[in-house]
Amino acid sequence: QVQLVESGGGLVQPGGSLRLSCVASESILSINYMGWYRQAPGKQRELVATITRGGGTAYADSMKGRFTISRDNAKNTVYLQMNSVKPEDTAVYYCYAWGNNWGKGTLVTVSS
Repeated sequence: QVQLVESGGGLVQPGGSLRLSCVASESILSINYMGWYRQAPGKQRELVATITRGGGTAYADSMKGRFTISRDNAKNTVYLQMNSVKPEDTAVYYCYAWGNNWGKGTLVTVSS
């Protein structure tokens, strides 16, 4: 079971940027698939972005062009760069790794 620890959440103004980090307890080179999900108050958890071991990425339609997922294998870390954030991006963001491994989440609040 891989342990995942997210960081980087906080309060950001609409139109601003934020970078989330997810550090894994083991090498991510062996993990086929990692991603970010989010859950807003009163809503179901939804996919934000994914990245494969080979570096292939995919995004939910509402995040395309604004969010970028990346990975640093040497640091066992996956990032989510969030640009042009909107109030509707307010949510707890969770890191996910193949094999039903989840972090505890980091809260992002977009508000002026």
